[in-house]
Amino acid sequence: MSNTATVAAFIAAWEARDTDRIMDFFAEGAVYHNIPMPRLTGHAEIRAFIAPFLQSAEKVTFEVLHSAENADGTVLNERVDTFHQPGGKTLRFEVMGVFEFKDGKISAWRDYFDLKEVERQMAG
Repeated sequence: MSNTATVAAFIAAWEARDTDRIMDFFAEGAVYHNIPMPRLTGHAEIRAFIAPFLQSAEKVTFEVLHSAENADGTVLNERVDTFHQPGGKTLRFEVMGVFEFKDGKISAWRDYFDLKEVERQMAG
């Protein structure tokens, strides 16, 4: 499986809202960094961030607008991540993601986005 296909399966796990399956994609000691937020390292920190956020959504969709994989297997994708919340509220994040791999697992995941826009949506 190409790393691009692995990212697609990872996204499907998000859309299924399956935290255990999501965590299976991460290597031990993986880094997840929502830039400009604090970096998370290791399964425990990543799960502690992902699980409550994911569980609060009724539906999750990741729309991949563009994707590329370079010779070393790093995958870049431009996405729109949408989290449908109870009561009809929708959080929509425009993201540029970078996925690095080690032995077929995600060793580093960085998402770049406008934090002020995210805060505005969460407050609204």
